[in-house]
Amino acid sequence: MNTSETVGRRFIIRTIPALFTIILLCIATQASFAYPLSVPTYSNDTILVQKQVTSKKHRIKLYPNAEQDVLFFSVRGSEDKIYQFFLFDVAGNLVKQAIIKGRQTTVIDNIEKGNYLFEVFNDDERIENGQVIIR
Repeated sequence: MNTSETVGRRFIIRTIPALFTIILLCIATQASFAYPLSVPTYSNDTILVQKQVTSKKHRIKLYPNAEQDVLFFSVRGSEDKIYQFFLFDVAGNLVKQAIIKGRQTTVIDNIEKGNYLFEVFNDDERIENGQVIIR
């Protein structure tokens, strides 16, 4: 084997993993808006929820109802804590807002089709955010 073949093989061996990583990052970025590393995803045919956990001490649930086009927002935490849910359209306009205490659940309904971003706050601290797609 001559030197040019060896250099060519080294180039391919070093380049392919990098290209594969770049392709995966591009796909992840497009699929999840600005949140390439989203965690639990809940969906039915019309609603998709992608979450990014920012605080592990709060148990936030945002999940769709399989029979109706609504979202449930619930928190398993201390009953005396107040949690705020904000839903924004992609232009940054506030579309929905909900305020609940720990160990409560509320229904978020009448959301038009589209892509949305959500944030959950407790004591002015963002504890979770993500994306909601209504089809």
